[in-house]
Amino acid sequence: MEKSGSPGSKSPSELIDGRIEELGDWRGKMLGRLRALIKEADPDVTEEWKWRGVPVWEDAGMICTGETYKAVVKLTFAKGAALPDPAGLFNSSLEGNTRRAIDFREGEEIDGEALKALIRAAAALNKFKAKR
Repeated sequence: MEKSGSPGSKSPSELIDGRIEELGDWRGKMLGRLRALIKEADPDVTEEWKWRGVPVWEDAGMICTGETYKAVVKLTFAKGAALPDPAGLFNSSLEGNTRRAIDFREGEEIDGEALKALIRAAAALNKFKAKR
């Protein structure tokens, strides 16, 4: 399903592929790796393309967005403040009551298992809220 603001007739997944390719540096590799971990954590996840070029992953609601900036690749969790984060991955947008984000910098290692646990927790929270 194409979201408004999507160029042409490409699917959201194709647009995300294009973003990864066009970055052509560590940020593209990082976004690709994060995307793979999200899909591993939640095989039912769907990819969307919103707000004129932001990759979004959803399952019964928004899980997270993947934004790229000059110095960071940022995963912003829509309901991050409500999620357990025993590994302390959240390091950005900590002041809000709803969202939380993780900024990944060049050369940083990803704690894949902890990230997948956050993805699964976010999907579970969405599904729980959808049943209410």
